[in-house]
Amino acid sequence: MAVMPNSHDLSTMWLRVFLEVARYGSFTVAARTLGWTQSAVSRQVSSLEAALGGAPLFDRLPRGVRLTEAGRVLVPHAEAVVAALHGAARELTALREVAGGRLRFGAFATADAALVPRALAAFRARHPGVLLTREEGFTPALLDRLTAGHLDLAVVSTTGGTPLDAYELHHLLDESLYVAVPADHPLAHHPGPVRLDRLADADWISGGPRPEGTLLDAALRQGFRPRVAHVVGEWTAKLGYVAAGLGVTLVPALAAESVRPDVALLPVLDEGAPARAVYAATVRGQTLSPAAEAFIGVLRDAAAELAVSPR
Repeated sequence: MAVMPNSHDLSTMWLRVFLEVARYGSFTVAARTLGWTQSAVSRQVSSLEAALGGAPLFDRLPRGVRLTEAGRVLVPHAEAVVAALHGAARELTALREVAGGRLRFGAFATADAALVPRALAAFRARHPGVLLTREEGFTPALLDRLTAGHLDLAVVSTTGGTPLDAYELHHLLDESLYVAVPADHPLAHHPGPVRLDRLADADWISGGPRPEGTLLDAALRQGFRPRVAHVVGEWTAKLGYVAAGLGVTLVPALAAESVRPDVALLPVLDEGAPARAVYAATVRGQTLSPAAEAFIGVLRDAAAELAVSPR
């Protein structure tokens, strides 16, 4: 009694040859279509018949061949297998050519102000067939999502001292800081960069009640602890507080383009390291999809072209 093989034992080529013979009703015509010899086609069909238990798939007639009942049963299954493989090949080609597939990425809020929109616009123009999904969040949360496999890459920063050594980091830019003051502030027209300690007595508007782990680390580096008078999360709201004369705030360079006209931006003089570095982070050791590689490329282009200057 013949033992039926596992599906892994069946050659896809056997099925393709079988379908060609079934289509034309002839080993000779199938061989001509495939660019093979007739004997090679016959061997492929014989191998398939043997793998399926020995039942003939064709009646060999004086003029051509005709499907047996077993052959007629096999046709739709063979067509489904071959069609599925053709579909897989098309999808893999689309992935390789960045003409399809998906890309899931996240970014912190100020990267969404200028860097990410420019990169997105360029990517969509070049690769409209790729499905993009985006999340916004703080760097630690984005890295958790990346580690869990919910994101393919994340645009993150070094603000807050979040450990990044477990990730593959693709450097995008080093970001400087500005201090935002009301347009009528005594320093509003100060020429050149200012030291933050000149504002040591000011009320500060920050995203958290403590300066540690925020952009206000720059003030700690300059030897004073800023007095946080208002805790405000959104950049537009922070600038509203500044415009109303309720305090001053730090603005990263990526957000400088969107500053309102009743606020002045002063470049910060910081003799230490840049306020923060910005990276595209991916999981170390994980193979990047062609779409992810392409997106990192447009992020780098956007970072290189981005002119971050105050209004």
